[in-house]
Amino acid sequence: MFRAILIALATLFALPVAAQAPFWTSEWPNTDFSKTSVDFVDIIGGGPPRDGIPALSDITVVPAGIVTFPENEPVVTVEIEGATPRAYPIRYLTWHEIVNDTISGIPIAVTFCPLCNSAIVFDRRVQGRTLEFGVSGKLLASNLVMFDRETESWWQQFTGEGIVGEMTGARLDKIVSWEESLASFRERNPDGEVMGRPANYNRAYGSNPYAGYDRADRPFLYNGDAPPFGIEPLARVIVVGNRAWPLERLQEVEVLEEAGLRIEWKRGMASALGTRRIADARDIGSIRVYDAATGKDVVHDVAFAFAFDALTPDAEWMVGE
Repeated sequence: MFRAILIALATLFALPVAAQAPFWTSEWPNTDFSKTSVDFVDIIGGGPPRDGIPALSDITVVPAGIVTFPENEPVVTVEIEGATPRAYPIRYLTWHEIVNDTISGIPIAVTFCPLCNSAIVFDRRVQGRTLEFGVSGKLLASNLVMFDRETESWWQQFTGEGIVGEMTGARLDKIVSWEESLASFRERNPDGEVMGRPANYNRAYGSNPYAGYDRADRPFLYNGDAPPFGIEPLARVIVVGNRAWPLERLQEVEVLEEAGLRIEWKRGMASALGTRRIADARDIGSIRVYDAATGKDVVHDVAFAFAFDALTPDAEWMVGE
């Protein structure tokens, strides 16, 4: 039912910004539309209006040991030196997309775009300001467009770049994070913290409103080209900078050393975008990426191929021989 409503709303609102300019200028009176790094015609409404998907800014955390949801469900893990490791369940991020949080004095934004399968954590400090982010209701290449509440500038989630408004051209620093199963997080961090169930929201947490999406033929609200090399648009790829490795390569070998990196795949994590109940989805496994020389974690993401292809200049595909 939710998916049907979403599609109906998208059909209603999915008009180019140019066509919606008077309406959107009224909706966004504090956004400086004279500044942009993208073509407005490429931005469309995704269905829900501004804040229709409510970002979170006042969360609770609970000890990892008392969490009771299924252990194969995915979480986004953030481990900052000197701080207690913290996991953000995808079961909550699917319905809220952005969590504004602070760990050890570092303000962060934990973001998840279900339409791109892209989970990225940013430092919220930029150009001397600490920003708080919300969900704009807009999409570019089917990717979440965030906005900051301080300047009401718009930001591309996949890149962390300001694309409309006063902050156009600014870039958020990415913080090392990764998706893994709750079981994997708890095994490594028995004294870790997990974001608690959001209060005051009536959401079917643990369910996936995009059931079957990662097996679809085409991305939702995307009219761009298909990726090269015969890669399916909704195939998952491991993104490091401007390079992408098909997840299938890792599932075949489990460990791959290439381009100065060590990439490891571990089974045990369910797809967030498979079956209606997340825990019932197929096992796609999880990824860690390290610098091969130092062993340090490397910023990466596991996203759908179409998003990487559409939003990465000078994209390099690591497809092997």
